[in-house]
Amino acid sequence: MVDYHAANNQSSVGGPQTYMEQENDWDRDLLLDPAWEKQQRKTFTAWCNSHLRKAGTQIENIEEDFRDGLKLMLLLEVISGERLPKPERGKMRVHKINNVNKALDFIASKGVKLVSIGAEEIVDGNAKMTLGMIWTIILRFAIQDISVEETSAKEGLLLWCQRKTAPYKNVNVQNFHISWKDGLAFNALIHRHRPDLIDYDSLRKDDPVTNLNNAFEVAEKHLDIPKMLDAEDIVGTLRPDEKAIMTYVSCFYHAFSGAQKAETAANRICKVLAVNQENEQMMEDYEKLASDLLEWIRRTIPWLENRTQEKTVNDMQVKQEDFRDYRCVHKPPKVQEKCQLEISFNTLQTKLRLSNRPAFMPSEGRMVSDINKAWHNLEGAEKGYEEWILSEIRRLERLEHLAVKFHQKCAIHESWTDGKEAMLTQKDYETCTLSEVKALLRKHEAFESDLAAHQDRVEQIAAIAQELNELDYYDAASVNARCQKICDQWDVLGELTHKRKESLERTEKQLESIDELYLEYAKRAAPFNNWMEGAMEDLQDMFIVHNIEEIQGLITAHEQFKSTLPEANKEREAIQSIQSEVQKIAQSNGIKLSGGNPYTSITPESINSKWEQAMAMVPLRDNALQEELNKQNSNDTLRATFATQANAVGAYIQAKMEEIGRISIEMNGTLEDQLTNLKEYQKSIMSYTPEINKLEGYHQHIQEALIFDNQYTSYTMEHLRVGWEQLLTTIARTINEVENQILTRDAKGISQEQLYEYRASFNHFDKTLDGGERGARRDHSGALMAEEFKACLISLGYDVEKDKQKRSGQMVSDDFRALLISTGNSLGEAEFNRIMGIVDPNGSGAVTFQAFIDFMSTETTDRDTADQVIASFKILAADKNYITADELRRELPPDQAEYCIARMAPYTGPDAVPGALDYMSFSTALYGESDL
Repeated sequence: MVDYHAANNQSSVGGPQTYMEQENDWDRDLLLDPAWEKQQRKTFTAWCNSHLRKAGTQIENIEEDFRDGLKLMLLLEVISGERLPKPERGKMRVHKINNVNKALDFIASKGVKLVSIGAEEIVDGNAKMTLGMIWTIILRFAIQDISVEETSAKEGLLLWCQRKTAPYKNVNVQNFHISWKDGLAFNALIHRHRPDLIDYDSLRKDDPVTNLNNAFEVAEKHLDIPKMLDAEDIVGTLRPDEKAIMTYVSCFYHAFSGAQKAETAANRICKVLAVNQENEQMMEDYEKLASDLLEWIRRTIPWLENRTQEKTVNDMQVKQEDFRDYRCVHKPPKVQEKCQLEISFNTLQTKLRLSNRPAFMPSEGRMVSDINKAWHNLEGAEKGYEEWILSEIRRLERLEHLAVKFHQKCAIHESWTDGKEAMLTQKDYETCTLSEVKALLRKHEAFESDLAAHQDRVEQIAAIAQELNELDYYDAASVNARCQKICDQWDVLGELTHKRKESLERTEKQLESIDELYLEYAKRAAPFNNWMEGAMEDLQDMFIVHNIEEIQGLITAHEQFKSTLPEANKEREAIQSIQSEVQKIAQSNGIKLSGGNPYTSITPESINSKWEQAMAMVPLRDNALQEELNKQNSNDTLRATFATQANAVGAYIQAKMEEIGRISIEMNGTLEDQLTNLKEYQKSIMSYTPEINKLEGYHQHIQEALIFDNQYTSYTMEHLRVGWEQLLTTIARTINEVENQILTRDAKGISQEQLYEYRASFNHFDKTLDGGERGARRDHSGALMAEEFKACLISLGYDVEKDKQKRSGQMVSDDFRALLISTGNSLGEAEFNRIMGIVDPNGSGAVTFQAFIDFMSTETTDRDTADQVIASFKILAADKNYITADELRRELPPDQAEYCIARMAPYTGPDAVPGALDYMSFSTALYGESDL
């Protein structure tokens, strides 16, 4: 007998390996268990007939019907779809052997090593060898292609069974023999794929025959799987034949392979929809946050633009406190929201680019640029509001000072004018003697002198009233009324004074003898008394200063006033001596003086009393000026304290901004290390917040002290606040850039080494290359110009000359072209313009690192596309151009199925049916029209 494989082994050295492990080989010296042989005969016969019937034939006896090799060759042609050599039609043994050998040669050509199976044994009708050959064919053509998670055929088929039956009670598939005896595993497989065919809950584990018959009958009737075993044979065998069970189960696998493809397609669609749902949620979150922030800005700006004037300094200080509360409490969270909004927008755009979705376009008015514009308007309103509050406080402070001064001068003037009209209108001179008339005339002249002296006070009152009107004093009406009354009264007094003088002068010729001494006293006493009143008024005068120089000027003026007091005291003593002389003459001549000085009502006692009052006011004025000097010294200390802290904070912010710029360009280590280092760096910067708060405290003291200038520093609190916010925003953006790079790397499959290479090339050309005749520079701008970007692509080996036939020239400077030629490169203008259109769609002339990474990842990695999603839906739709809602609900999880149904438009093609949905346009919309 010729051993087919003994002859074939020599030619197969280094060729195909043995298909199955040794446990699957057939030992020609061993006998099959009778029960197993029966099961194999039935199973293998049914399996062969399931294929032979496609050729219009079948077998009855497996070892007899294959002896001539004809049906064996036909079986191989049917299951392989290939043509075998033409069989020999002779009836002789040699013809049969040759036909069987042709079949065995074909099996061997498929990489199968037949062990101990020869053509003579098949021709002789050896049942064991024939069953072994059929099993080998089943393994090769029915089981070999089964692979789940890269396992072997047998393990893959077992793993597939375990996964499909895992959810079912009383089913635990561990092998291909006893795990199938109760029939529940067969029923579970069918129910998992066709729940409409099996009522699984009605099956009982203790009724295996019913279970097996149910599964076999359903499979034969509805799944076109022939009945390969009898339930009684399986139940009556201690251990069912493994090969028979595997053969039967493989038929189930192939019957449901279409469902497997549908499951794979459904998983792919679910993944795409999950990405879309997550992106839509991020879009909704962005829209809400943007709307809330814009609404807050919209509500806040009118408040900041409100210029309603208050009546008092205290009222304006309440507004100032409200504004300080807004700056320290309400605005900082909004600054964080604005920063988070930009970060969320950048992250969303990165995720959309990584998943090949169209870029997110916020609704009108909610772009990041719109937020920044609104924020700029808010800060402009802030600055204007703060400046207005400070100017209003100054104005009201000035108004209050002027109002007090106005009413004080009015009170003094009104006190002086009290009774003057009655005095000027009396007719006392008509009954007086000549001397009395002369006395009246002199008294009137003294009054005129006094009246002229008070003219300056009236002019001051009018000037103060005018200034109060110009500064929009809230009680200007009463001020104007009082001023007008004083002016009208002054005109009346002037007219009455003139009339009385005329009356006295008419009678002067009739009157003689006036006491010259009284007259001299009156003339000197009146201006001196007026001087004392003016001095007392000045000593009581309120003052307001804003710096040391102003208070020192008042102190100097006060010292000059005190230096005039000795001369004034001499004048007082001289005036008093006149009165003493009057008394002396009267005593020496025995004259009895009736009443006081007829020419003046100013008595020596009143002069002494006012002098004592004025002298008592001098030290009070000294103390008031000294207190104000102390206050201004304290204010100067506050200025110096604020300036020291402000200068330190300003230097810190500037240094950290420069340091962040270097860090963002020179970062080393893995992206995760960079992210960790950046977050630690962010923590170190945030630890500086107490210094900012300390500066805010100093600034509050400055404002409470009404200090409006500071010669010790060029920094303002507003400048430092903006710098601090920019510093926090910059480090947050840098962290977000690294996070987006990690997203890009993980989603696009870019290795850490590639990212290092891209970053190194980008940084190199960012800091060294400059076009034209300027030569090299170090700019660290964070973006590449067109020439720099070309050089960067070339340094990475990127082919930018894909459009050579259409190239019409170069777009680089002479120096840069020379550089490219020296490196052996030339650039296609049309191709480079295409690339620039991708990385710089707005035509700004600059390429950011994120745009550069997105382009390189797109060029070097695969993308999931709309075509891929359409193909997946086509599988679920059984190759139809539309899909139904029921099919979506059957194949996809509930939430994602409803997501698709809600968004798919009705299908209107020529083959449309009621309820058909257009999955093609839906898939295209997921990626944007440009993707297709």
